[in-house]
Amino acid sequence: MDGVSIDINSVSFSYGGEEVLHDINASFESGKINGILGPSGCGKSTLLSLLMRFFDCNSGYININGKDIREIDTHSLRTAEGLVEQSASLFAGTIRDNISIGKPGANINEIREAAKRASIDDFIMSLPDKYDTEIGNLSDRLSGGEQQRIGIARAFLHDGPVLLLDEPTSNLDSMNEGIILKSLMEEKLSESKKRTVIIVSHRLSTLGICDVIYKMETA
Repeated sequence: MDGVSIDINSVSFSYGGEEVLHDINASFESGKINGILGPSGCGKSTLLSLLMRFFDCNSGYININGKDIREIDTHSLRTAEGLVEQSASLFAGTIRDNISIGKPGANINEIREAAKRASIDDFIMSLPDKYDTEIGNLSDRLSGGEQQRIGIARAFLHDGPVLLLDEPTSNLDSMNEGIILKSLMEEKLSESKKRTVIIVSHRLSTLGICDVIYKMETA
């Protein structure tokens, strides 16, 4: 998929008998950074799960480039979309292995470039085994912010046309947050990249780079 536009039309979703989303409408354009602002519990993360098609909406529909998301091959959809969750899932193996999940077969230069954009390269290079450090050997040394930045590096490396970020800077200090937001802005300004970026956050400051901000309330 190149140049992806996403339309959410009158979407409602219930989980466990409780309505989480009610009559949601939004449009996300290719080449734009889009923000979704709202308090915890208002369904922001659930909306991203619907865009990844972890669930299907109960009513309404989601179109991607004019096609109902339910008619798109799941593998193609997941290949096109990169997701950064609030708590990054790290796996057994090296840091290199964990970042390269975003692009199997990527070389070390590509991996390091993604890590630099996620402001985690300096930390990795300070480790004795650098990118070949086993995640298990870091034990309690890996902070929540460092785990989150490894997850962000993975998404940058993935380089799909859609990037979904769920509270991507919640565990970061202001300096690292600024570096990552700057990377997203540079990507937006690049003529060679026309990603559709959606950032979910409860902090308006995080969404300062967005072209459009949608505000959600608790259903």
